[in-house]
Amino acid sequence: MNTASKTQAVSNPNRRLISLSSLLPWAFAALFLLCLPLVFQSSAALTIMNQMAITIVFALSYNMLLGQGGMLSFGHAVYMGLGGFFAMHVMNMVEYDGLWLPLPLLPVVGGLFGMAFAFLIGSFSTRRAGTVFAMISLGVGELIAACSIIIVVFFGGEEGISGDRTMGPEVLGFDFAAQSEVYYLTVIWLLVATVLMYLFSRTPIGRIANAVRDNEERAEFLGYSQRHVRWMSFIASGFFAGVAGSLFAINFEILTEENLNLATSGTILLVTFLGGVGFFIGPIIGAIVFTLLQTVLGLYTEIWALYLGILFVSCVMFFPGGFAGIIAMHRRPLALGKLNLLVGPYLKVAIPAITSVLSLAAILEIMFHKRHSFGDDHEMSLYGITFDSHGFQALGLCVVIAAISLFLVSRILPSIKAAWDEANYAGDAQ
Repeated sequence: MNTASKTQAVSNPNRRLISLSSLLPWAFAALFLLCLPLVFQSSAALTIMNQMAITIVFALSYNMLLGQGGMLSFGHAVYMGLGGFFAMHVMNMVEYDGLWLPLPLLPVVGGLFGMAFAFLIGSFSTRRAGTVFAMISLGVGELIAACSIIIVVFFGGEEGISGDRTMGPEVLGFDFAAQSEVYYLTVIWLLVATVLMYLFSRTPIGRIANAVRDNEERAEFLGYSQRHVRWMSFIASGFFAGVAGSLFAINFEILTEENLNLATSGTILLVTFLGGVGFFIGPIIGAIVFTLLQTVLGLYTEIWALYLGILFVSCVMFFPGGFAGIIAMHRRPLALGKLNLLVGPYLKVAIPAITSVLSLAAILEIMFHKRHSFGDDHEMSLYGITFDSHGFQALGLCVVIAAISLFLVSRILPSIKAAWDEANYAGDAQ
């Protein structure tokens, strides 16, 4: 250590403490994920958590394009799907051709293939950003989706291709037949991929990608090629999307055309936007919320997609920063020591707000059941209450409750705004 370094270390005694404190969230997240199977032990719960982890990796890879680089892609599922298909073929080569490859290394294979296709497609698609890039990604996505139906020998047609993850060599005595073993494999790759994507965002190329996103002309003036910056981000994003595809192949042991079509690309855009574009933690929150809505809520209602659409539209209209943006809004009141001023108004509006949401959902459920019930099947159960969906009493009661609760919310909102203004005012901060 030279004299300057020693002087800097002495002048900043908290430098090591800061670096250690930055590792605490990662250590806590790893411990939390590793202990989850001790609480949720059922196979269904483990499958949901695996799906959640895969969606997180996929969403974080997409946020490398949209959030960090400002590239709106409508075909990002291509790299996840292709990485997954190649990983599945390699898995079959292990089973039938005697290829030696431990299952934990399979995501590397999918990631490399995803990166290779991102390298090729990004060489011409990243020349321009904005609408041009979005339209090229849309065209590429539709092209690959069409090929997945035509090229049956590779994609398996509409039935897709399947494999057996247990046919590879055992690793430390694990053959990955149990869902819990697959969970820990998925979680390890989730942690590794998340850390690597975070570190990439802190590298010079990741920082320059933010500059290109905000002002590409100024970045060019400073000597950085906007095309090469976007291309590098595109390649890295393709690698992690391929990792997500490989994890999907390992968990579900089947891939179909749905894994790389436009609907999947649109879904990951929705997930990322719900969580918060531009925030690293945003896609993580969005993936958790979306998976819970898709799996848990899907068990109780057939119109869960309608609720997801309403949530997405509401987020776009009122909270464009997503859930992570809502959390970030409270950093200033927290820094000023005035976050307690918001607790009372929030609790005050919570009951009528929740009541309005539940009553509006009840209206939709009653109308859906009334429209799609067969014959004399007029009886339905909702919130533990059984009633006649074709009568006007239940629907009318829900309408009245919704109207009253929405009225109460509208009356409380001015007090929330006043409390918010006071909590963000720095004049009286201690």
